[in-house]
Amino acid sequence: MTPADIESVDAAEAASLAPAPPSLNATNGVALGILGSLSFCHLLNDMIASLVPAIYPVFRDTFQLDYAQIGFITVAYQCTASIFQPLVGLYTDHRPKPYSLSVGMGVTLIGLVLLAQANSFEALLIAAGLVGIGSAVFHPESSRVARMASGGRHGLAQSLFQVGGNAGAALGPLLAAFIVVPRGTGAIMWFTLAALLAIVLLARIGVWYKENRTVALPKKARAVSATGVTLPNGKIALSLMVLLGLIFSKFFYTAGLTNYYTFYLIERFGLSIQSAQFYLFAFLAAVAVGTIIGGPIGDRFGRKFVMWFSILGALPFTLALPYADLFWTAILTVFIGIITASAFSAILVYAQELIPGRIGMISGLFFGLAFGMAGVAAAALGHIADLTSIDYVYKICSFLPLGGLLTVFLPNIEKPRRA
Repeated sequence: MTPADIESVDAAEAASLAPAPPSLNATNGVALGILGSLSFCHLLNDMIASLVPAIYPVFRDTFQLDYAQIGFITVAYQCTASIFQPLVGLYTDHRPKPYSLSVGMGVTLIGLVLLAQANSFEALLIAAGLVGIGSAVFHPESSRVARMASGGRHGLAQSLFQVGGNAGAALGPLLAAFIVVPRGTGAIMWFTLAALLAIVLLARIGVWYKENRTVALPKKARAVSATGVTLPNGKIALSLMVLLGLIFSKFFYTAGLTNYYTFYLIERFGLSIQSAQFYLFAFLAAVAVGTIIGGPIGDRFGRKFVMWFSILGALPFTLALPYADLFWTAILTVFIGIITASAFSAILVYAQELIPGRIGMISGLFFGLAFGMAGVAAAALGHIADLTSIDYVYKICSFLPLGGLLTVFLPNIEKPRRA
């Protein structure tokens, strides 16, 4: 990140920094209608995405896959999303594309159709990659629109936006248990209706986005953080590296739960596929609750406080999980989901305030890294599980929340909070 990068704030960036106009059916400056629609579309997008890992046991039985191949399906989805998201964000920082959200969901729709009709492992990889590309377009642009509609309450806006995604991620396995598991992969076609609905809603959001892209700052104005704090480039680079380390700690662990929790429950406790998916739903629902809590707490008490608590605070529960019985496994994973999920909103808003002139790029980078880290983790943990066992994977992952200690290296860029 060069000084020229930090100083260059184009029209799209200025719009994302400016409060939403008062004519937008807003409450206290927050455009609730837009945020609600974005959150619902995020629910639909991530419901579709979570469908893939939820039916891994079906794919395993249908295509005779091992754990490593299942991990590669996750890599195909997560890594396409990881690679393309920061590129999409950087491009749209300079050339806003209000209707790109609908186009991205169209790519997801194509991936869903191919997933339902797949007759080989290679077709599964291509379908998962297309769903990943659709998410790569959706997340950075939606995050920008959420910030535009925030009225300055950035943590609240990101939490409202992200809770939709978490709710969708929780809903996907539940719907898979009732729709796909009994009927087979062809039943995935029912989820194309969700993609079609999202395309319509995102087109309407695109109209709002286009109408409210105003230039609030001169093109060459110097960008400083929302708190007025200006940091040297070296400090910004170090802070970004710390935030990326926190992303690694959080998403490497949650990838183990999200992708292999059903297998863990089936192999350790002898549950059926459908029963295991209900437990996965409980964990993902807890993630949704943690997400909605994290943003407002960060607005009130500061992002660093949330980061400390949400990552390091999960450590006692993750250490106990591999040794718990079925009842306590369910309880512990709910606490883990609530505590760890509150981190991402705080990390993303903190990063946006470090470099406010690059909202799309920063959003794409962090969403992309989250997706990519989850993909790499899924493949790595799947390989380790093939060599050892799922139990062993959960034991080694239980120490990952120690990465929360990196928060001590982050500078204080926020204004003092009122008592």
